[in-house]
Amino acid sequence: MKISVVISTYNRPDALAAVLAGFAAQRGAEPSDWEIVIADDGSDSRTADVVESFRPQLGDRLQHAWHEDKGFRLAEIRNLAARLARGDYLVFLDGDCVPQRDFIACHLALAEPGWVVAGNRVLLSEPFTRDYLAGRSAPVFCWSRFAWLSHRAGRRVNNGLGWLRLPLRAWRKERRADWKLLRGCNIGVWKADYLAVDGFDATFSGWGYEDSDFAVRLIRHGIGIKNGRFAVPVLHLWHKENDRSFQGENWERFEASLHGSHVRALRGLSSLEEGTVG
Repeated sequence: MKISVVISTYNRPDALAAVLAGFAAQRGAEPSDWEIVIADDGSDSRTADVVESFRPQLGDRLQHAWHEDKGFRLAEIRNLAARLARGDYLVFLDGDCVPQRDFIACHLALAEPGWVVAGNRVLLSEPFTRDYLAGRSAPVFCWSRFAWLSHRAGRRVNNGLGWLRLPLRAWRKERRADWKLLRGCNIGVWKADYLAVDGFDATFSGWGYEDSDFAVRLIRHGIGIKNGRFAVPVLHLWHKENDRSFQGENWERFEASLHGSHVRALRGLSSLEEGTVG
């Protein structure tokens, strides 16, 4: 089994560098167990420079998928990146979510046929994010338990238990049909299941609900949602709220999907193979 981590990003090179530093510090998994594919939604050359700066550490385990900037096309660029992935298992991660040192090892442990893993995130405050990206804090993937609790007490994070790892085997499966559990910032899915539903649906353009649609179609395909809390948290760097002008339109599109019956994306991975993506 090999994991391909698909990291989506757009013109935030400082955050991407922090995320890649977290992967360069991974423990508990062999280098041959995983790779990274950057899903770049049309960033300028600064992002490519960050990717190249990590090649000495990550080598050919680091790939960079890019398409032209034509607005928010997260679903499309994720599909494009996933097409390059060489792993049996895909982990989708946002480019502002820093992994812990055991992130790969824990996703490997949670992966189970018939299930998609819904990871969680810990939010960092705006002032702390600014300090962290400026190099004024120890790497978040090195925090001790005391540091976690201290940062929670100082309101620099919204959760002080990011260090806690619990098996919770039965509990993880109690919400197997709850699409609300799955968020695009941290998802683990078998590539075979991703292909069966034709990936993310690129009819969702702009911010919102492409991950919810993905969850609904996976459930319809017979895949259960497995709760990844207390196992694979990531630390979410603060940023201004994304442009949500398409939220209403995307919600209507998602409601139609929720009450529909289709399993495959209306415009998914196969549309790339047909050359419909620029």
